[in-house]
Amino acid sequence: MMTSFFDQFASPSYLGIPLIAIAIALPWALYPTPSSRWVNNRLVTLQGWFISRFTNQLMMPLNVGGHKWALLLTSLMIFLITINMLGLLPYTFTPTTQLSLNMGFAVPLWLATVIIGMRNKPTVALGHLLPEGTPIPLIPVLIIIETISLFIRPLALGVRLTANLTAGHLLIQLIATAVFVLMPMMPTVAILTATVLFLLTLLEVAVAMIQAYVFVLLMSLYLQENV
Repeated sequence: MMTSFFDQFASPSYLGIPLIAIAIALPWALYPTPSSRWVNNRLVTLQGWFISRFTNQLMMPLNVGGHKWALLLTSLMIFLITINMLGLLPYTFTPTTQLSLNMGFAVPLWLATVIIGMRNKPTVALGHLLPEGTPIPLIPVLIIIETISLFIRPLALGVRLTANLTAGHLLIQLIATAVFVLMPMMPTVAILTATVLFLLTLLEVAVAMIQAYVFVLLMSLYLQENV
C-alpha cells in the first residue's frame, strides 16, 4: 500500500517513451491566444488583466535593467501555476513534483542572476558575502557561511516547490483512501472525512498558486540584488 502512494510521482511512460514532455508542453495549448481586435472575449481580457497586474507587482522593486526579465518571469509564473493546477485533477501527473525539473528551472535562472551581478557590479556582488561592520576575527567564517547560503539558494527553491506539492498530493491520497475504507463501515465518519478532503483540496489549489508565485518572487529578489 505504501508503495502505491508514491506511484503517482513516477514519470508515466507509454511503450517505453516518457510522457513528461507531453505533460510539460500541454499547458501551452490551453492558453487563449490574444487577437488584434480592440474588444476580446472575457477570458482573454481577464488573462491580460492578470498578467498586467502581476508584471507590475513583480517589476516594481526592480530598476529598468531588471525589466528585461518581465517576460521570462511572468511566463514562468503562469506555466508553474498551470502545471500545478492540472496536477490536482484525477489521473494526471504533476511534473513539478520532480526535483530534477524544479532544479532545472531554479539553477539556470539563479546562475544568470549571479553572472549578471558579477559582470555589472562585481564589487557590490562580492560585498554581499561580507556584511558591513563585521569584526575581523569573524570575517573568514562569515564569508564561508554567506558563500554556502548563496549556493544553496537554487536548492532551496527546487526543494520548497517539490516538497509542498508532494506533501499535498500525499495527504489528498491518504484521506481519499480513508474515505473509501470507512464508507462501508462508518458512513458518518466517512462523510466527515470527505468534508476534510474537500477543504484540503481547496487548500491545495491555493498552495499550487502560492508556491508558483513564491518561486518567481524569490527569483526576482535574487535578481534585485544583482541589477
